[in-house]
Amino acid sequence: MIVFDLACKKAGHIFEIWFGSSSDYENQKARGLVMCPYCGSTDVDKAVMAPNVAAKGNRRSDPVPVPTQEAVPSAVAAAANLPSPEQFKAMVSKLAEVQAKMLEGSDYVGSRFADEARSMHLGEQDARPIHGQTSAEEAKALIEEGIPVAPLLLPVRPPNSEN
Repeated sequence: MIVFDLACKKAGHIFEIWFGSSSDYENQKARGLVMCPYCGSTDVDKAVMAPNVAAKGNRRSDPVPVPTQEAVPSAVAAAANLPSPEQFKAMVSKLAEVQAKMLEGSDYVGSRFADEARSMHLGEQDARPIHGQTSAEEAKALIEEGIPVAPLLLPVRPPNSEN
């Protein structure tokens, strides 16, 4: 396993990501599978990161000084305002509930999503809410054609599929 710090070119987000190897990273990046977890942009590159060098076994470790409030970076201070695990679980649960309610009125079209969306956009069939799968490239093409699409926030199991 190898870890990289990646930087989002769109908004400057920095995040850590693990891969099986450097070639796995290159392969996934080329296929558009590496994206910023904060904004979803696929325009990301490796960020400068400090090497992971282990300390010598014959050296004493000095105590780490405790930072004062003035020395705490703003990102750390912002992290202190994050919801508790219980609050986060409740928020995700509510989000899943709202998404499930929304999908009740939507037809699952599977891999035909892009074709169905285009057909409705062109007036070849009546418009209706649909959901399914498509590639990132195809979704981008739909948006460029003026067809509104959006990813589901939480993964869903296709109807009539075994888990």
